[in-house]
Amino acid sequence: MKILIYSTYGFDKPFFEEAIHGKLELVYTEKQLNEETVNLSKGFDAVSLFTSDQANETVLEKLYSFGVMYIALRSVGHDHIDLKKARSLGIKVANVPAYSPYSVAEHAVALLLALNRKLILGQKIMQIGDYRLDNLVGFDLNGKTIGIIGTGKIGSAFAKIMHGFGCTLLASDPIENKELIQETNIQYKTLEEVCKNSDVVSVHCPLNNATKYMFNRSTFSLMKKGVFFINTARGSLVNTEDLIEMIENKTIAAAGLDVYEKEKHIFFINHSHHKIEDHLYTILRSHPNVLITGHQAFLTNEALQAIAKTTIANLNSWAYNAISENEIN
Repeated sequence: MKILIYSTYGFDKPFFEEAIHGKLELVYTEKQLNEETVNLSKGFDAVSLFTSDQANETVLEKLYSFGVMYIALRSVGHDHIDLKKARSLGIKVANVPAYSPYSVAEHAVALLLALNRKLILGQKIMQIGDYRLDNLVGFDLNGKTIGIIGTGKIGSAFAKIMHGFGCTLLASDPIENKELIQETNIQYKTLEEVCKNSDVVSVHCPLNNATKYMFNRSTFSLMKKGVFFINTARGSLVNTEDLIEMIENKTIAAAGLDVYEKEKHIFFINHSHHKIEDHLYTILRSHPNVLITGHQAFLTNEALQAIAKTTIANLNSWAYNAISENEIN
């Protein structure tokens, strides 16, 4: 089986080279899959996609016309592919249902700690010889109420870490995790109740039609004045214009973001020699109490090894005419 790996980066290719086995021929490209680059897939049996790729109806029709019948996603989420269209074309799609939930959960904690303890500002003023502490006051996390939106594998890992800090935990999720309740004494509430009562709100839910823009002016207005908001899930869970408004009116004291709703044309690309033409993003990152990382929460050795291993396993299942256990359509 011949596979084109779209959106290959220096950080992930070595893990695929280490994991490859079986009847697979991998070809790598740094280009993202879209309507302009889909022609690169001619002559391939399968493609592998990352979150920065886009497999809409038009792209899928072209993939099908080229003979591509398999798509191996290198992510848990699949909001970047039209699954209904893939199903109608008979294109099989598999994801990586789990890799290392600790990678994303720990990054969310890192964003929270960096913002709370003013680590970025502290480093900046020390570099110019200013060792005053006046603007570096944070707060104890111990005893604070942490609201967790989504208690799947990542949200649960985050909850356990914050439980270790001595926090009171609230959660919003349609499915209650009984084991997590036993381990952390987390309390399940409505989204509105979590927003109203939390000192920190951290988002760990998938993006779908029901959750798009679930954090907007109305949701943010429910939150305590001075809340810390963390999002390491998906950018489009948040209405960025409303987030900026709530940062500027000081409802949100600080925001730690590893995702952005229009990130596909920004993240994973070197923009050092040209200006990013995104007015909303420019405003967002101009605020000193906003810390943005470029969708790097998953970026640990353990996660990359697991992603490569599962992706190769999915491809080999198809190469040997079997059904991948991770097929999602």
